Amino acid sequence: MIHGLLWLPLLMVFILITALGWLERRRQSLYLIWAKGSELAKLDGTGAARLKDGFLCWSSFEAGKFKEEAIFEVKKLEMVELMALSSGEAPLTKESQGRCRLRLVGSGNEIDVPFSDAERARLWMDQLMSKARCDL
Repeated sequence: MIHGLLWLPLLMVFILITALGWLERRRQSLYLIWAKGSELAKLDGTGAARLKDGFLCWSSFEAGKFKEEAIFEVKKLEMVELMALSSGEAPLTKESQGRCRLRLVGSGNEIDVPFSDAERARLWMDQLMSKARCDL
């Protein structure tokens, strides 16, 4: 009897890990459908973003679907800044790694797109600026 009770917590952990894996697989398959036909797309722990038809759309994953947070027209893009995620208005240095956000500024509008990796955000920053120059 005591041996059975010792295995019960392990069974619960197994069920929990299986459920979390299923949720992540569902999130990724919904992302593939959502990002289809995009010129540029990303999915990480902070959310999803895609560049499609000249518009950058940022979404978060809630309740089994992607909820649109913001949309930005790339041809109106004037400036892109790499900012720290949690420390207000502090720009990120070149050596910094980890969570950050891209601040997109253009025509009096500004949005923040969060990233869980600064290197990926830097690549996106370069690609967005090249797309904005191409559209001009």
